[in-house]
Amino acid sequence: MSGMMASVTLRAPLAGWLAPIESVPDPVFAEGMMGEGFAIDPIAGEVRAPADATVLTVAPTGHSVSLRLANGAELLIHVGLETVTLGGKGFTPQVKPGDAVATGDLLIGFDLDAVAQGAKALITPVVLAGEGYVLSLDPLDRLVGWQDGVARITALAPVVAKGDSEGDSHERVVRVDAPHGIHARPAARIAALLRTFVAPVAIVREGKSVNARSTVGLLGLGVRCGDEIIIRGEGSDARASVEALVALIEAGLGEEAKADHPAPAPVVPQHGPVTAAPGLAIGQVVQLRVADVDVPLDGQGGAVEHAALARAMAAVDAELSAGHGLAAEIAAAHRALLADPELAEAAGHQIDAGRSAAFAWRHATAQAAEAIRATGDPLLMERVADLIDIERQLIAALLGSEASAVPRLPPQSILIAEDLLPSQFLALDRDRLAGICTAAGGPTSHVAILAASAGIPMLVAAGRDVLAIAEGRTVILDADGARIDADPGVNTLSEVSARIAAAREQRSRDRAQAHADCRMADGTRIEIFANLGSQADAAAAVAAGAEGCGLLRTEFLFLEREEAPDEAEQREIYSGIATTLGDRPLIVRTLDIGGDKPVPYLPMAAEENPALGLRGVRLSLARPDLMQVQLRAILRAVPADQCRIMLPMIADLADYRAVRAMLDAEKAALGIDVPVPLGVMIETPAAAMLADMLAAEADFLSIGTNDLTQYTLAVDRGNAAVSHRIDALHPAVLRLIREVGRGAQRHGRWAGVCGGLASDPLAAPILIGLGITELSATPAAIARLKAVVRTLDMGRCIDLAERACAAESAAAVREMVQGVLA
Repeated sequence: MSGMMASVTLRAPLAGWLAPIESVPDPVFAEGMMGEGFAIDPIAGEVRAPADATVLTVAPTGHSVSLRLANGAELLIHVGLETVTLGGKGFTPQVKPGDAVATGDLLIGFDLDAVAQGAKALITPVVLAGEGYVLSLDPLDRLVGWQDGVARITALAPVVAKGDSEGDSHERVVRVDAPHGIHARPAARIAALLRTFVAPVAIVREGKSVNARSTVGLLGLGVRCGDEIIIRGEGSDARASVEALVALIEAGLGEEAKADHPAPAPVVPQHGPVTAAPGLAIGQVVQLRVADVDVPLDGQGGAVEHAALARAMAAVDAELSAGHGLAAEIAAAHRALLADPELAEAAGHQIDAGRSAAFAWRHATAQAAEAIRATGDPLLMERVADLIDIERQLIAALLGSEASAVPRLPPQSILIAEDLLPSQFLALDRDRLAGICTAAGGPTSHVAILAASAGIPMLVAAGRDVLAIAEGRTVILDADGARIDADPGVNTLSEVSARIAAAREQRSRDRAQAHADCRMADGTRIEIFANLGSQADAAAAVAAGAEGCGLLRTEFLFLEREEAPDEAEQREIYSGIATTLGDRPLIVRTLDIGGDKPVPYLPMAAEENPALGLRGVRLSLARPDLMQVQLRAILRAVPADQCRIMLPMIADLADYRAVRAMLDAEKAALGIDVPVPLGVMIETPAAAMLADMLAAEADFLSIGTNDLTQYTLAVDRGNAAVSHRIDALHPAVLRLIREVGRGAQRHGRWAGVCGGLASDPLAAPILIGLGITELSATPAAIARLKAVVRTLDMGRCIDLAERACAAESAAAVREMVQGVLA
């Protein structure tokens, strides 16, 4: 670093209130995606040089400037938020790229009032961009003038870049269609995306090339909407890194056409609430507003903070290990995040730079969350809420505070929140909780699954207006009708109260008859089974009146561990569940991991779309050793007359035949000569269209409506931005189910449904009319489901199903069924 200063003192570039970067209401800045920094809420319209520097870039719209300081550090000053949309109005740049400036020189003048009227906020982030430097902040939360000292930037030893510039190369030309080109936020998303790759990547515009990982460099390119750029990678994963970046750019760089808005929380659409758990409730509003706890910026030394982080991780892991049933499955996903090596590494780097363990962990999870959002993959984006949850749990362990700070609920509370984390739900007094409504979220988020399992009505993606409903106001939450009435009249309250009382009495009657076999009014036998994920679930299902298990998810045994469970461990678990069920049938689904459920002992390359990748039976066939052990454990643990085995993600007969050969070999080795049914899950449109062919060999067919629906409608079931479009009663999905029913009947097989649609009593007459004879639901839904099925007549069900397949929309189908069941 000869000829270059090691440390540079920064003066305030604006007069105003000096604040932490975390206070900026934009996650790209607040969560450190652009880098470390501070912010100033200005009281005057002048941006001055905070130190001697060279001007690197000035935004064409005049709202930002970047500098190279005397020690080589690059600094970005971004006046206000969403000021790029002003198109330069109110800004008067006083410098140009290449100018040398001295401390205090005027860089940008701006009209404080004009910019304030058009911007989201005036608060101005000042960010240290790039690596190799440490930012040390002076005391914050004070009024400063441009001459006041605010920070110091110190150069570290040079860092040798990872990656290999030799070897493969790959190049693509792509058009940038993001509405404002590559400005600060898209540049941060590009840098975040490339953190998962090692190859050096450059972006070239009009002959000028910059490092794609340098946000300041990207800003200097001045890429605008409609520009064509070259993306060039060199090294071992050049192709993957370039193609991933092309996909991000073609997806719009996370920018919306109408405005330059970030996605700090799950997308909140404007189309109205979505049902996550059915039901009807009256109650008093409790608004859940939980702010992140403050964490110390600086640590007490690397050794102390590393040890504190390790202790907190162990404590949270132990707490998560203590769960049971569905909560344990969700805890398993959180333990996977806790053990993520990249999160730990990112936190470790922050600790090594002098930060506290709590700050380091928050910084690492914030970076990971933004990187997930930057992929544009809706399935991965569902992980963000889990990241936030595990962040809060670990910080609570570090600081000795309460992770899931939730209010004490009065009786009959309707809880309203921006979003709700699983740990927060589990901390609530559910005896006092009448219903939940969230502004964001998706209908298959972890908390939605918990609410449905607990029988608590829940709406998600209701929009931000619900956050303004007054605390204590009496409201009606109609999750069945996907609406919340914030100002019900006396007559409406009386009418709904009567409906709730009638429903309560109906539930009592349903439970009293839940243990009898289920037959339709005309005597047709329909089996009502339960979906299970543990032995505790099996006990709950038996208590609820389940006639068997239609889906045992075995992946809970394989997640959150360093190596796969051996045969003995699997056999013990399967045997315990079979014993709990008594003589009731047990359908065991073979391992369904991969995609968004990776495990450390099965290293897999990063997949651009995990939902369409190496998952389910595909992974099992790629690792036949795992499949053979699992089949052997099932055969030894579950009596043959009780045992049925089911394969996930089947696409055609080749998948089925390969596993059938393995099963026959294991049966022969164990001396089992009685039939053990082997069936398939119908989760893809391909499998549904080939149902008659599959039924010729498979012993039974069971439809996973969650995946079948998302693949059919091309809508991710965990993405709130499009979740209103997903409805398994869509006529396109119903026509595929009809193909399954016909294929099964043609070959004398039975067809069931084990997806979410099976738990919806409204769907029962249509499914039965389409040829379904087994419904596997959540334990909480079994009593009502049986009661509804007992009122049905096969002729009317067939007629209704045919009319539903000919309907124009899912909404029309639901209206049709409600008229029949009313």
